[in-house]
Amino acid sequence: MMLRPALAALLAVAALASLASAHCQVPCGIFNDDLRFALMLEDTETIAKAIGQVGELAATHDATGHNQLERWVSTKEDHAGNVQKTIAEYFMAQRIKSDDPAYGKKLMASHAVMVAAMKTRQGADPATAETLKQAILSFYEAYAGKKYEAPHVH
Repeated sequence: MMLRPALAALLAVAALASLASAHCQVPCGIFNDDLRFALMLEDTETIAKAIGQVGELAATHDATGHNQLERWVSTKEDHAGNVQKTIAEYFMAQRIKSDDPAYGKKLMASHAVMVAAMKTRQGADPATAETLKQAILSFYEAYAGKKYEAPHVH
């Protein structure tokens, strides 16, 4: 019987530790919101290219074509997952705060990105990639309060 209270205490400490570490997943002060948006848009470009390639390869009947088709589908899935992970683990878990007056607007816009990314995973319609791009741009506007400007690369 003595093990049960000790086990319960150990589990409680482990649960609290995981909650504490979930608040800030990287050392504080290393945030770069604009980089996250640029990366999500880059993922979206990759998704759009993958959808195009899936369309081109869908009619192939040889092993190489099937292999490439699978690789593009996998690429599309991976990049949609990157977008969803960024929204969930970076923005929703760390950056969007419930005491922010724009909380509802930011939450709705981030949810729209999650759903749009899911839609790119479900099919191969090029319109889904454009919808995802627009959702990310709308989220940026809700989040930053301004229109997105692509970073200048030198």
